[in-house]
Amino acid sequence: MSLPEFEITGQKALVVGAGRGIGKGIALALAEAGVDVAIVGFTPTHVAKVAEEVRAMGRSALPLNGDATKAADMDEIARRTLAEFGHVDILVTCVGDSIRKPVVQLPGSDTPGMTEEEWHHVVNINLTEAFQGCRAMGAHFLERRQGCVINVSGWASFRGRALSSAYDASKAGVMRFTESLAQEWAPYGIRVNAIAPGSFPDPDQMSAEAYQARDEAAKGTVPLGRVGRLKEPGYLAVFLASPAAAYITGQTWAVDGGVSIKTP
Repeated sequence: MSLPEFEITGQKALVVGAGRGIGKGIALALAEAGVDVAIVGFTPTHVAKVAEEVRAMGRSALPLNGDATKAADMDEIARRTLAEFGHVDILVTCVGDSIRKPVVQLPGSDTPGMTEEEWHHVVNINLTEAFQGCRAMGAHFLERRQGCVINVSGWASFRGRALSSAYDASKAGVMRFTESLAQEWAPYGIRVNAIAPGSFPDPDQMSAEAYQARDEAAKGTVPLGRVGRLKEPGYLAVFLASPAAAYITGQTWAVDGGVSIKTP
């Protein structure tokens, strides 16, 4: 017997960063659950491929391209999505990038310190993109007095590491942004949560041998002994978008095989 509280068939979603990786997995999981999906990415070929997979599941797909860190691009993406779907129930912001560099060059190291441009790039693509997506769709959600926002953070939200200051700070920023916005929008019936994934390599972006090597290496670093499969954060997104999560907001949910709780 199925539970109606988990039913989201017929909802409309805008998934930013869905051309590959975790965003793609979330878009496909939502489509599998019966959701029509606007798929946003920077590379048209990646977005088109995901759109084909969504349509193969019998759902409507709207492929869109743009820079998720730019207000003008996100305003146009929101406009086109609403023109196509009429309304949006679910917003997912899932764009990210990282760089492993010290703040300044360390004694005895050949690795230079991070430049101002590198810092802003990483912070913008991890944190500003969440702001831009929520800003662009906010008026629509507030007018309808309903909606579900899912920001994608990372397990770095919970723990900082050497050589990852920009990435870890921006991912922690997504968690705090989620908590703040959840409080702003709760009186209007809008829920805002975050998913914090661990390691989720995209098998379409590497050879089968490289993917297998990543999976094998995870046995020594991940408590559950493997890397994540792309749809696994998507299944959590399906839950968070459903009536079953109607009393949940402002939370960051780790999907990382136990890495964030592992003792260093």
